[in-house]
Amino acid sequence: MSAVTNTNILLIRHGETAWNAERRLQGHLDIALNPEGERQAALLGAALAGERIDVVAASDLSRARQTADAIARAHGLPVQIDPALRERCYGGFEGLLYTEIAQRFPLQFAAWQARDVDAVLPPGVNRGETFRQFHQRATGALLRWAKAHPGKTLALVAHGGVLECAYRSALGLALESPRDFKIQNASVNRFTVDSGGLGLASWGEVEHLRQGVLDELS
Repeated sequence: MSAVTNTNILLIRHGETAWNAERRLQGHLDIALNPEGERQAALLGAALAGERIDVVAASDLSRARQTADAIARAHGLPVQIDPALRERCYGGFEGLLYTEIAQRFPLQFAAWQARDVDAVLPPGVNRGETFRQFHQRATGALLRWAKAHPGKTLALVAHGGVLECAYRSALGLALESPRDFKIQNASVNRFTVDSGGLGLASWGEVEHLRQGVLDELS
């Protein structure tokens, strides 16, 4: 009987954007990194430069591609693009502050906050996804990348929602359960993939983001 070959995934959330800082929902809208996000991406790339990484891939949205570029440059690798790694599409919620969503779409906002995973979002520039649909897309993309690169170490740069889906899948959490775990910009989150699916090795590594401050004090 042959041994199971694990694939390692470094699942990374993109660096900060101006909309992150002001709590404006991005979804599929293409928002670039702000100066803080660019700083985070540079620190992330430096921190991972000494690690084995065989493949770098990212969502096709600018904030993820920019973050992935910093990792790829340090390893001399291209960034492969996969739209399936995008954030959840929030339909008419996109581009609005949380307070604005609550005012304009009170019923849909209440269902979202109550974690109704099959709630339909209001239409907007983009067509929204239910959380269940999004979870299937996001986890399916991660498993597809792992299957295509058995035994390799992948750096996949995505979005907070994708990280949430991976965390829930790895720990077997119900989609309806509250999100009581932090998802931080430019964080490194380590998963393994074997025949049993996703497993969580480490969550929320952000020590590399403090290096810039420490360097300034030295």
